[in-house]
Amino acid sequence: MDVTLREVRDDDLPVFYAQSNDPEGIRMAAFTAKDPADRAWFEAHWAQIRQDPAIVARTVVGENGEIVGNAAVYGPPEEREVTYWIGREYWGRGAATAALRGLLGVVAERPLRGRAAADNGASLRVLEKCGFVVTGRERGFANARGEEIDEVVLILVGGTDDSGRDRESYL
Repeated sequence: MDVTLREVRDDDLPVFYAQSNDPEGIRMAAFTAKDPADRAWFEAHWAQIRQDPAIVARTVVGENGEIVGNAAVYGPPEEREVTYWIGREYWGRGAATAALRGLLGVVAERPLRGRAAADNGASLRVLEKCGFVVTGRERGFANARGEEIDEVVLILVGGTDDSGRDRESYL
């Protein structure tokens, strides 16, 4: 699926909110807000994201102009991390991989980290297709599941993607 990235707009937020309240998306993401349905928390969270110049947040837009999801880089310089949320109706179509590749083209700094619940194979594949490599495992409390679960930690420092191209040659 072809996607483009653009700055986040006010009218994107209702779509982000709806996507972040999809029960299957919440279960897969695992590490979510304590109460994804808390609209006041959601609005305050996105206001903070949009006001912080250290956070690079983008809306993922599909081929027909539809909002597919969002992607971002956040954290202090020595611990920068990627995150993305793609609406379930776009799962399995390459949207997350295309969005993350686009984001990596916007944010040139390295290293970058990524994380995913150990049982979220789709997200782990997205990160690996984009050149991230597994560096370890941690356990953490997953609000969406109400328990501690395994999480895979990955890092991107350069290298090649799944097609064998030198990442730095096209990012």
